[in-house]
Amino acid sequence: MTQAIPELVTFEHFAAWRPEGGRYELHDGVIVEMAQPVGDHEDVVGFLALNISIDIGRLKLPYFIPKTVLVKPLEGESAYSPDILIINRPNLVNEPLWKKESTVSQAASIPLVIEVVSTAVASSRETRPTHCLTNWRDDYYKKLADYEAIGIPEYWIIDYAACGARKFIGNPKLPTISIYQLIDDEYQVTQFRGSACIVSLTFPELNLTAQQIFQAGGLLT
Repeated sequence: MTQAIPELVTFEHFAAWRPEGGRYELHDGVIVEMAQPVGDHEDVVGFLALNISIDIGRLKLPYFIPKTVLVKPLEGESAYSPDILIINRPNLVNEPLWKKESTVSQAASIPLVIEVVSTAVASSRETRPTHCLTNWRDDYYKKLADYEAIGIPEYWIIDYAACGARKFIGNPKLPTISIYQLIDDEYQVTQFRGSACIVSLTFPELNLTAQQIFQAGGLLT
């Protein structure tokens, strides 16, 4: 059986093609339709976005959370659509792709990026939920490496369904929040579970425990 080789496209082609509906990313020149997230995933994203937005407003930070902005590594033909992206508004004047493509590539524009690993529906044509799709590999391997290369100061992986490999979240596998912080151009990770209060350099006054984030959608009782 012959498997078709996907056609590789440039970022420029992808940006011009990207439709209004659906969520798509570009992985090394391959257009990827992102899995349709289930309710628990959306509850976690909404809970975090609300609490971070409150902190942004209270501290009067020059940040905002966009809806459909892409993060493009400087090298290669990839572009990602994070679950939560914090944008530093003053640096957008230095972003060459901002005005026409709603895309950022500079670390100074991206104080924090958050990916939520979750159960999901496999695609727009698939209605059967799948427990843990392989997108956890993108979050822990590919995006981790690319966000580090960009120099994004802080990257969170919210793994509420414990989908990641044991080498990332331990054995036994438990719901885990991994916070990667850039130190000497390399990510160093600190992990949070249960009642541990998360520690963020970007939002040091964000008073949330891992359990509160996991409970956002009734994920833990």
